[in-house]
Amino acid sequence: MINVEKLNKEQKEAVLTTEGPLLILAGAGSGKTKVLTTRIAYLVEEKHVSPYQILAITFTNKAAKEMKERVTSLIGDIAHAIQISTFHSFGLRLLRENYEYLGYDKNFTIMDSDDSLTVIKRILKELNYDPKEYNPHSIKNKISGCKNEMISPENYERYAATDFEKVVLEVYKKYKKTLKKNNAVDFDDLLILPLELFNKNKDILQKYQEKFKYILIDEYQDTNEAQYILTKMLSAKYRNICVVGDENQSIYSFRGANYRNILNFEKDYEEAKVIKLEQNYRSTSTILDAANSVIKNNQNRKEKNLWSTKGLGDKITYYRADNEKDEANFVGREARKLANDGVSYQEIAVLYRTNAQSRTVEEAFLKENVPYKVVGGTSFYNRKEIKDLLAYLKLIHNDRDNISLQRVINTPKRGIGLRTIEAIQEKADAEEKSMYEAIETGKELLFKNLIEDLKRVSENLTLTELVDKVLDASGLKKELQEEKSLEADIRLENLEEFKSITKQFEEEYGVISLEDFLLETSLVSDKDEYTNDVNRVSLMTVHSVKGLEYDYVFTVGLEEGIFPHMNSLMDSQELEEERRLCYVAITRAKEKLYISNARRRTLFGKDQINPPSRFIAEIDQDLIDNKQATPKEEKEIKINKEDKIRKEAVNYAVGDYVYHEVFGAGRVVEVTNTLLSIAFKSPHGIKKLMKNHKSISKV
Repeated sequence: MINVEKLNKEQKEAVLTTEGPLLILAGAGSGKTKVLTTRIAYLVEEKHVSPYQILAITFTNKAAKEMKERVTSLIGDIAHAIQISTFHSFGLRLLRENYEYLGYDKNFTIMDSDDSLTVIKRILKELNYDPKEYNPHSIKNKISGCKNEMISPENYERYAATDFEKVVLEVYKKYKKTLKKNNAVDFDDLLILPLELFNKNKDILQKYQEKFKYILIDEYQDTNEAQYILTKMLSAKYRNICVVGDENQSIYSFRGANYRNILNFEKDYEEAKVIKLEQNYRSTSTILDAANSVIKNNQNRKEKNLWSTKGLGDKITYYRADNEKDEANFVGREARKLANDGVSYQEIAVLYRTNAQSRTVEEAFLKENVPYKVVGGTSFYNRKEIKDLLAYLKLIHNDRDNISLQRVINTPKRGIGLRTIEAIQEKADAEEKSMYEAIETGKELLFKNLIEDLKRVSENLTLTELVDKVLDASGLKKELQEEKSLEADIRLENLEEFKSITKQFEEEYGVISLEDFLLETSLVSDKDEYTNDVNRVSLMTVHSVKGLEYDYVFTVGLEEGIFPHMNSLMDSQELEEERRLCYVAITRAKEKLYISNARRRTLFGKDQINPPSRFIAEIDQDLIDNKQATPKEEKEIKINKEDKIRKEAVNYAVGDYVYHEVFGAGRVVEVTNTLLSIAFKSPHGIKKLMKNHKSISKV
């Protein structure tokens, strides 16, 4: 017997409603997985439905595995006969069982993302297109988007107006033929080809409609066009389709997800029953009331209100920091306090809108000795684009650094292959030189000349100006701009955020010495003591946290232009998605929520003064405990930031004696418009400093 008495009234109704279309609007933390798995078990045990006639689809392998385990615990090994999988796994099953109808051999292969990119690069070469002008990543993303929107090459031809789109069309046509010729499919085909199979073979469609009489779809708000049509086709005969989801948690439009699929369910199935799961088993009433008060401002949604029996709980702590360092330090201090009070670090999460925001939090945690992990990403200094940029800076500082040279001599690609690099290494070893010294000819000489030029200009540039010059001259920035993908945009944001580090370093010390900066950076980037410790605070973007929960959650950077993101401010649809993101962030917290922002912020190397996020104003203010930077903190920050640069110009001449707060007495040996070279006593030596920095005084 399947025990449904432990379920609440709405959960029980959702389990017992087995016939006809059913829409379960499941709010965050309302036990939707429990309902889905109990419903499957009930169909088998109580309604005597064959497990072979049930199809359950979810979005991740992890979720599918968890669902299988839960169903097995309820009904035993018979659960293995149920098709519980992701959309892509189900599509693969359909292809394996019907490959010949689509013109494939039995041993067809599946190409991963890298394989697809390799094919596209080869096609561009065959068509004599320059990959620097027509970025292979951009073309791959465009083709993938077309496939998921059910746009064939023939249909795309109607839209191809620009030169880039016409090249995409050519590549798309040839890409499709190449895959077929190689008896291969890509991941998008696992969704598209089943639709082609069903459209061309109605008898096969009828066979699967008969086979899967009961269909359950999890996270229905995240379905794209292909997934939506596949579901609709399979359920058309018996209409025993149960979809579970929450349009308030639809945050993946950039992947093609269409939240309107769940809003339109009652139009697609007029006889549909709708059940709302509003009792939340995760969070306190304060947290849920805050989430409800924010999301009610969205127009495109179904009315529902989460509630809890866990009690009011603590108020939401809102910290208005003076700047991003102050904000990060607040998070670090509070995390340390929680740990001192017996809270496990693994029950704490810090959420941010963009990956680049992790840097200041990471630095604050290192300072407070708080162990952390970056979830769904890499810590700031270990990200590829940051390591590439640092390698350029290290090579400018020390051209004997063979490791840095090997990393960037062909990054971005400039036609210098592995054989050439090996030959340079062999020559350097034979002549007992550095690889840099051994370069004398070819494309590698052009690279060497690039570094020489950067070395020359670095003498008269600030660190921030040098970073800008490296990003432009090396081609790192241009390559990512031309890629036109979400991943490339994130990498560009990280490179821009690196300029915040150099700017803060200059403002703090007045020093523009590349050597000092690299030493300082290495001290931060090398800290990795916590790698094997599972008891760590989780740092992640709001997109990455969906489906997870923590006792204590910090959501940082709640400012207009950051969260909500700048790109959404002029588009009502995108702004509603940002609000859904905020709803997801709030509802991750079980015991207490912290929200924060800063009066001013250096982000992507630029000083910003952003008003507080509209989402804070949308929260019932009775739920919030406001905190501000204390007067002492404000004074310290003001000294550290605003008062570091003199407003009045100071005239220096070669030979002047000066005193520096850190390096002591010194003598000016060179003067430019903005910089001073000052010789200090050992061990400091000659330092380049900003001319009007208040750390320097004439003696």
